[in-house]
Amino acid sequence: MPPAREKFATQVSPEALRGVRELAKKEGRQFQSVVEEAFHDVVEKHNPAKPRPSVMAAHRASMDRYAAVYKKLAE
Repeated sequence: MPPAREKFATQVSPEALRGVRELAKKEGRQFQSVVEEAFHDVVEKHNPAKPRPSVMAAHRASMDRYAAVYKKLAE
């Protein structure tokens, strides 16, 4: 069973709406899918208790690449 959905109405600038529609078309996705992703991204971005996955991925990559340098700096 698909997750429950709730309808709502809002207003946005024509440019923002056009951008979301173009992105959905370019990626072959439904408009509502792109809007929902944007909602999740905004909520995640403003949640100070949990770092964004992209930030953690960059941190891990840095640790992998520069572990020896970080170890020397810590000495």
